[in-house]
Amino acid sequence: MLRPETKARARALQMLYAWEVGGGRELTGTSTGVARLTGPEPLIFDQAESLALSVVAERDLLDRTASAAADNWRIDRMAVVERNILRLGIHELRSGRVPPKVAIDEAVRLAYWFGGPRSPGFVNGVLDRVAHQLGCL
Repeated sequence: MLRPETKARARALQMLYAWEVGGGRELTGTSTGVARLTGPEPLIFDQAESLALSVVAERDLLDRTASAAADNWRIDRMAVVERNILRLGIHELRSGRVPPKVAIDEAVRLAYWFGGPRSPGFVNGVLDRVAHQLGCL
């Protein structure tokens, strides 16, 4: 059984993906659509929406941080899934609400579930570098 926090991160990723693919419109409408597809779990939905809204609000900073940590990768050249997993992971590393290893492990888990075969290693490498730059590890 998955922890509620893990489910919330997965839902937040789905919201961010739908938001970005949909042209970056208002996140609230996108999150409601994701909730209809994934089922009603109000507590998880609220956590996911809060997380996704925070990521959208900090997107420029998160993107600069990811680009600086990803050697030879511009943020716009990354796949949408990996880009949003990195945004979530960097946000959690910067916020300090969860231990750095948990933030990285959860992001890698999302990469296994939603990304391609090379996604977990890429996400792990970038977030590890960011954590060291932030002094978290």
